[in-house]
Parts: sequence; C-alpha cells; structure tokens
Amino acid sequence: MTVSLQLDGGRITGIESFYDEVNRVFMAGETWTLAASLDALDDLLRGGYGTLHGVDTARLGWTDSESSRRALGREATIAYYAAKLDNPAYDGARARSAIAELEAGRGQTYADIVIEIFAGHPAIELVLS
Repeated sequence: MTVSLQLDGGRITGIESFYDEVNRVFMAGETWTLAASLDALDDLLRGGYGTLHGVDTARLGWTDSESSRRALGREATIAYYAAKLDNPAYDGARARSAIAELEAGRGQTYADIVIEIFAGHPAIELVLS
C-alpha cells in the first residue's frame, strides 16, 4: 500500500515547529507524539507506527520547502548545537566543531540533515516544492 502525505512548510518556523508539523502529518490518530529528535525522525520513517504503519511506500510532498530550509538553516542549527553544549552526555567537541563549520559558511544545516534522513529511506519519496 502507498500513501500520499503533505508537509506544509509554511507552518515551519524553526526546529520545534518542524516536529509539530511532522506530528500533524505522521502521528495523526496516535495517543503520543514524536520527540524533537533526529533519531526519533529516523525511527519514524522506518515505519511501524503512525501514518506509516502497514505502509509499503509513501510519497511526501513538502510545500514551501524553501521557507522551511531558511527556518531550519544556519542560525537554527547553531542554536541547536549550542544547546547541546549544555548537555554533558553530548559530545561537546562535535557540537563546537559543527558550530565552527556553520559559522565559516560550511557544514550541514538542520534542513540538510533532515533531508538526508529522508533520503536514507528509499520507500519514502520526498518531493520538495
């Protein structure tokens, strides 16, 4: 079975609202929501629960994706890694390196990472518009 889903990029203004939109689309009908976590997103896309439960393939349209890219861009990503520095369980050197790369105009933004995660799930066709 194949499903068609739609992320509304106009609703995405930062990392938290990205997960709000992911939950709206993928977790409808569930009694719990996905945490704001890249690992949780990757787990969700493997299927087994939410909208992807029992689904073989999915086509995910992402409207206003350029607006989302900006909202999940350099500044949001630097803030994401800066917050990681407050968590002693997280690799601080990795966070500092990622921040330095972003400040130098290199490195992956949160949007880049999210799109890479989607690409790692070939049963989900991501269509950016």
